[in-house]
Amino acid sequence: MHTVRAYVATAKRLTAFLADHTGGPPNFLCVKPTDLRAFLSARRRDGIGNASAARELSAIRGFLLFAGGDGAMPRVKAPRVQKGVPRPISPDEVVALAEDVAEQAREPWIAARDWAILLLLYGAGLRIGEALGLTGDVLPLGDVIPVTGKREKTRMVPILPQVKAAVEDYAARTPYPPEKGQVLFRGARGGPLDAALVRRAVQAARGRLGLGERTTPHALRHSFASHLLARGADLRSLQELLGHASLSSTQVYTAVDAAHLLDVYRNAHPRG
Repeated sequence: MHTVRAYVATAKRLTAFLADHTGGPPNFLCVKPTDLRAFLSARRRDGIGNASAARELSAIRGFLLFAGGDGAMPRVKAPRVQKGVPRPISPDEVVALAEDVAEQAREPWIAARDWAILLLLYGAGLRIGEALGLTGDVLPLGDVIPVTGKREKTRMVPILPQVKAAVEDYAARTPYPPEKGQVLFRGARGGPLDAALVRRAVQAARGRLGLGERTTPHALRHSFASHLLARGADLRSLQELLGHASLSSTQVYTAVDAAHLLDVYRNAHPRG
């Protein structure tokens, strides 16, 4: 719903701008690259940044294709959007977060489930979708588990003893015994667990603990990567563990480590 409203707002802004820019009712079949550049320049003067400008241009593309087909879309290069550098949270904060989420659970088996999921994100670097996509086929657990990630690519991920123990504890407690080919982590009524429930639980916990807004389930995966890198892991190994298709996706964590060191320097140096 928010996306639809944003797209409608962009279409209205573009229509009003073109009417003023061309001095008459806009013809969406004749929009030129210079018209769109002028529109984006006007939006820049309104104070939007690169990310917002790129989203605005994406909405315009969809609108012009709807209005006039392929021939209506002039070629305009989208602004470059710099990837945000993920900031890790400390191991103590990870444990406190997982404990707080588990403590809010209504039943012991749900507490064991939430604890196991969050440990998989931090202890094995899984995406939330990958953790919730695990099936009963991973049991009994060994030292590694097969994880299916993006583009249905499967990788083998090592499992720490603490993570293994957490998953096994959940498997022993759940009233829905894990079966081959069936999801491992279940909701309260036995269906597949919704990732939104995990995100909301983490959001509530970070509020109670006073952690930052960037403390999300995905931040645990970021923390896994940056902490490994800080302890000497090489980028190629990290790429395999995270399931990144290209090394460039993994190289962002070198910036994470540099950012962390800069924070330490600023906080610790007498002239920082």
